[in-house]
Amino acid sequence: MKLLTAATLLLVSTAAFARPAPLVSIPSHDGFFDNIAAHCGKAYEGVVAVDNAEGPSSFANKKLVMHVRRCNERELQVPFHVGDDASRTWIITKTGSGLSLKHDHRHKDGTDDVSTMYGGHTLDAGSANVQSFPADQYSKELFVSQGIPQSMGNTWQMYIYPEKFTYRLIRQGREFRVDFDLTKPISLPATPWGYEG
Repeated sequence: MKLLTAATLLLVSTAAFARPAPLVSIPSHDGFFDNIAAHCGKAYEGVVAVDNAEGPSSFANKKLVMHVRRCNERELQVPFHVGDDASRTWIITKTGSGLSLKHDHRHKDGTDDVSTMYGGHTLDAGSANVQSFPADQYSKELFVSQGIPQSMGNTWQMYIYPEKFTYRLIRQGREFRVDFDLTKPISLPATPWGYEG
């Protein structure tokens, strides 16, 4: 009984003093993350600079707004509003082996869209101004299940400079790019769908 009590005390005392493993990162990833986080609490308007998709774009004649809404040392939440559509939030996360970009898509009632949390992970150092996120395996399998296997080749890129933030999607035969003017903060948009105020 004494041995069991001693072992229990040892376990409890070890747990009390245990600390989480450090979140390691490299300077280029930290710099990129910090450059976006510096805009936390601000919103900016953007314009479609490139869109080579066939047919009318769902972004045409819509106000495009990015809002660096929530920031902590590990994650950035950046809603991307297209007109009155508040379904999209970019989530940039430090993973310990780079940066992850996910696209959180919600319905107006807050429920998850069938196409949500797709994105990618950095494969190289990038820079404090530019990072690329090639599609991860979850996203590739999601795209196949949705009948859009061409999207398996997606790479998302983000660029941040003092005057401009760019969100870009590229794959063979496809390019989409939105540029946001960081010199002119605008009024904050509505809360993104599925998130709390």
